[in-house]
Amino acid sequence: MEQKTILLLFGGSSSEYGVSLQSAHGVLSLMDRSRYQPLTVGITRGGQWLYFSGDPERIPDDRWQGEGCVPCTLSLDRGVHQVLLLDGSGRRLEFDGALPVLHGKNGEDGTVQGLLELTGVPLIGCGTLSSALCMDKDRAHRLAADAGVRVPRSAVFRRGTDRQDWERAAAEIGYPVFVKPVRAGSSFGISKVEGPEGLAGAVEEAFRHDGEVLLEETIPGFEVGCAVLGNEELTVGTVDEIELSGGFFDFEEKYTLKTSAIHCPARIPAPTARRVQETAKAIYRALGCRVFARVDLFLTPEGEIVFNEVNTIPGFTAHSRYPNMMKAAGIPAGDLVNGLIALGLKG
Repeated sequence: MEQKTILLLFGGSSSEYGVSLQSAHGVLSLMDRSRYQPLTVGITRGGQWLYFSGDPERIPDDRWQGEGCVPCTLSLDRGVHQVLLLDGSGRRLEFDGALPVLHGKNGEDGTVQGLLELTGVPLIGCGTLSSALCMDKDRAHRLAADAGVRVPRSAVFRRGTDRQDWERAAAEIGYPVFVKPVRAGSSFGISKVEGPEGLAGAVEEAFRHDGEVLLEETIPGFEVGCAVLGNEELTVGTVDEIELSGGFFDFEEKYTLKTSAIHCPARIPAPTARRVQETAKAIYRALGCRVFARVDLFLTPEGEIVFNEVNTIPGFTAHSRYPNMMKAAGIPAGDLVNGLIALGLKG
């Protein structure tokens, strides 16, 4: 089998920069080097692109910048899949496919995907439109509802909206209410507001992350997730469950699990787990996802499934939910990473 070169993008001008470093290291450690040769390009917090040829062990703790780095850019000529080194050497490094391991804005929201699709390179992951839609909580919910999936009641407000408008909307939705940036990841800017006195501060915090804010009803029950892999034919992982001792699954809990726990498989009846998997597949298709994504849902005490969000570039660390759900379904992490690369290269 001919070895393929895979452009792996990591870091990013995003509040989730550090998470990306961990995921990229996880992916690099699992790539079958007899089949795939990584071409690693890091994007700094400030947005500079650097070709990185150093030790991958320097990536997770953010020691990768400096020695072994060369400023670079992509060739935007369609059909020319090359990284151009900007050190005066004129060197061009060719690759066969691109895998963005970027989380959050400027990496998971369709921006980088559009750049890669412009060149015609095989993209390993969701495309421009689906990435943008899944990052946008409001529009993702509208499409999921059109597909017959229940979504939380919500209201969206742009920056500059009269305060009385969102106060009225919160009262109509009912407290406690979630206040979220419409486009952000890893629960950045999200607050659970118990009463009117906390609303203004939560809205202000959400506007720090995006120009639109979503007020959303609190769904009783707990969150479940489902890993999905594939294009036309879909493979689903074992459903997992997030157990919270209080509050919600915010950024700190997602990456430390200080007071929460993740159960895989979820502690739910098998027929309910199958319904979750079928719902996840329906949402995956409705939002145009491809190659891989994680679909997050709520399960109410009455057994009703409610859509939460789709993560188009889920984490790939040893503790991440997506690879662990697939592992529980019989797909080891190495097979998963190499399989999804092969799937993305097929186009």
